[in-house]
Formats: sequence, C-alpha cells, structure tokens
Amino acid sequence: MEKTAKVKNFTEGPILGPLLKFTLPVFGALILQALYGAVDLLIVGQFATTESVSGVAMGTQLTHSVTIVTGGFAMGTTILLGQLIGKKKTEEAGKVVGSSIWLFAAIAVIVSAVLFILAGPVLELLQLPAEAMPEGISYTKICGIGFIFIAAYNLLGSIFRGIGDSTTPLITVAIACVVNIAGDLLLVAVFDMAAAGAAIATVFAQGISVIISLWLIKKKGLPFAFNKESLKLKFGIIGQIVKLGIPLALQEIVVSSSFLVTSAVTNSLGLIASAGVGVSSKLTGFIMLFPSAYMQSMSAFSAQNIGAKKVDRATKAMIHGIWTSLAFATIMGYFSILHGEWLTQIFSKDPEVIVAAAQYLKAFGIDTFLTSIYFCFIGFLNGCGKTTVTMIEGFIGVAVRVPTCFLFKAIGNGSLFLIGMSTPTSTFVQNIIVIIYFILVKKKLNALYSGGLAPEESVPPEKLAEQA
Repeated sequence: MEKTAKVKNFTEGPILGPLLKFTLPVFGALILQALYGAVDLLIVGQFATTESVSGVAMGTQLTHSVTIVTGGFAMGTTILLGQLIGKKKTEEAGKVVGSSIWLFAAIAVIVSAVLFILAGPVLELLQLPAEAMPEGISYTKICGIGFIFIAAYNLLGSIFRGIGDSTTPLITVAIACVVNIAGDLLLVAVFDMAAAGAAIATVFAQGISVIISLWLIKKKGLPFAFNKESLKLKFGIIGQIVKLGIPLALQEIVVSSSFLVTSAVTNSLGLIASAGVGVSSKLTGFIMLFPSAYMQSMSAFSAQNIGAKKVDRATKAMIHGIWTSLAFATIMGYFSILHGEWLTQIFSKDPEVIVAAAQYLKAFGIDTFLTSIYFCFIGFLNGCGKTTVTMIEGFIGVAVRVPTCFLFKAIGNGSLFLIGMSTPTSTFVQNIIVIIYFILVKKKLNALYSGGLAPEESVPPEKLAEQA
C-alpha cells in the first residue's frame, strides 16, 4: 500500500486545539455506540414479545462483555502504534498492524466458537428465564457468527486512533447506526423475525462499517508502508500488544462486575428502587461519555509524545484535558445534582421512579467531576504503556466500591443517594493513587530522557514500561 495518508502529528505545534479536534469525534462515536446498543432493544420492545426483549437484553449484555475484552487489545495496538509514530519509526508501524490482524483474527475465531457452542449454557448460568431462552440463544449465536466484524471494527478503530484519525471511526459508526436501525425496522417490524432479526441487522451493520473503513484506507492510504512483508506473523509484537491489552480488558470486566453487584444491592430494596437505578444507569452511561472520550484520546496523544520523548508536552495535554473535561462536568453536574428529575422523566412516567432515579443520579453528578480528572490521568499512564498499573488501581477501586456500597446501604437506611456515593468514594481513592503514581512516573521519564539521547539511541516503546 502506498504511503499517501498524513499522520496526525501530536508532538508539535498547539496542544489544546488538536486535542479537542481529536477528542470530539471520539466523543461522538461513543454516543453513537451507546445508541447503537440501545436500538435493538428499543425496536424489539416495540414490535416483538416480552420474551424477545428479555432474550435480546441478555444476549446484548453477553456480547458486550466479550467486546470489552476485544477493546482492551485494540487499545494495546493504539498505544504501541502511537509510540512508534511519535518516535518516527514508521517502518515498524506496518509490522504492528500486520501482527494485530493475526491477533484479532484469532480472537474472532475463538469468541465466535465460544458464543455459538456455549450460548445456551452461559445464558442459563446468567439465569435467563426459560421462556426467553430460545430468543436469547438465537441472538447470541448469530452475533457470535458475525463476531469477525466486531473484531475487525475494533482493530480498524485502534489503527485510526493510533495515527491520530478519530474522524473516520465516527463516520463509519454513524453509517453503521443508520444501517442497523433500517435493518431492525425491516427484519423485526416488517418480517417479524424478533431477536434473530435484530442480531442479523447488528452483524450486517458492523460488516458495512468494516467494508467502508477498508475502502477509506485503500482510498487514503496509510502514513507508513504496509505490504506482504508487514503481514508476516511477529510473535514478539503480538506479545507486546497482549501485554498492554490484557490489563485493560481485565479491568473493564472487573469494574463492570462491580456495578452488577451494586445493581443487586439496589434490587433488594424493591421494585421502585430497582427501576430507579435502572433509569439512572441509562443516564450515567451518557454523562460519563465525555471523560471516557478523553481517556481514549489522551492515550493516543500521550503515546505519540512519550514515544517522541516529549514528557512535558504529554503532561500539558493531560492538564488541558482535565480542565476542559471539568467544564463539561460542570454542565452535566448541574443537571444531575440539582435537576435530576428533568432527566429521569425521559425514561419513566412513574413519579416514585423519577424521584428514586434522581436521588441515585445525584451521586454520579458528583462523580463526573472526579472522573474528569481520573480518566485523563489514566489516559496519560496508558500512553506510557503502564496498563498493568492502571489495572491494579482499577482493582483497588472495586475493592473500595463494593464494600462501601453495602456499608452505605446499612448506615443510610436504603438511601439511593448514599448507595450511589460508593462510586465517587472509590473514584476519589483512585484519583489519589494515580496522581501519586503520575508524579513518580514523570520523574523517571524526565530522568530517562534528560541525557538528550539521539533518536537512534532512544528506548524502544516495548522497553519503556520496564525502564519508566
């Protein structure tokens, strides 16, 4: 493939403008992905049976869990690619892409086999009602067959982010959303295919997004050489990606599990509390998207600058990210803390549920300020290749969140606000940990690069985590 595309160089020039320009499309893509996941359930709920709704809901949750794992490895590719581009070692970048293709192909085959063969047993383990089991199995198996497209989408997104292009993934996910909605309406509403129709529409939409991404790559090219030589299997490179990606994948799984525990605690308080937390959870997923976008973009931005030995520039980018994210948090916090009922009534007409959801939402309104800081630090550390450290502090956060959830339930007499405060409490502790570790890492990085090493003497990205 000819070298025609231009890499987005984050190592020179202004910081805030390019950072925002890179982050906003990531934010837009996350919003569309959140809507993408809700479309199947929404349309099935309108045109199919309750059994179909239950089956699709659980099938979506299961496929989302394995997608999270794939996303962790995708971030590993983004970090490694960004560091190499920052070091201007573009000849190695093609090898990273080639090895990533082998890795993601293997992941797709394994996940497809697991979802197709074990769909029934896993859904039984998750206690899916017997009457919804056929629909859940149908949805899960079809998504399993098409998981190759989900894996490919994650890989392509990681490549685009690694070269500083966040606009192309936004375009492809937007097209996928439109195709998915059209497919759902056709197969579910018109042909009455229920869960199977929703799954087919999802897989088809993902396939279209992959085809468009490949077409754009062919049209624009890549900012580095990519040929048959690049496609040779390099176990060393795969090992580096896995080393970066596994901690992120494990962290996501553990964190998601901890919120399931919180849901179980609130479910024990009765139907109103359960429904209220369910409504609030839909909203918290959206109000946390901007900090989450910064975590992804900061990883790519920092990776290039760390690779270029520009530690201070990466730090300045993180500071810019914190204050702009806090500005967004001020808006979301205002509505979440003071006017939660305005937001929660979008999803419910029951006055008691609206009040319960607003109480729980207040806690996350506070948390959005803390995560604005926390996610930017995490993005910086991920860009340094310190994913194992971010995994450990994530586990510590869970170790704080789960016990305090039970404690606050006991001392607060079932107050949803107090139970919800277990999340900002854990985020506060995690902020302390990452700030202290950031100070230590920055000192080591400054010491590592203070000698003014020549580019050819600089430390390879895969050794950075060991020396820093």
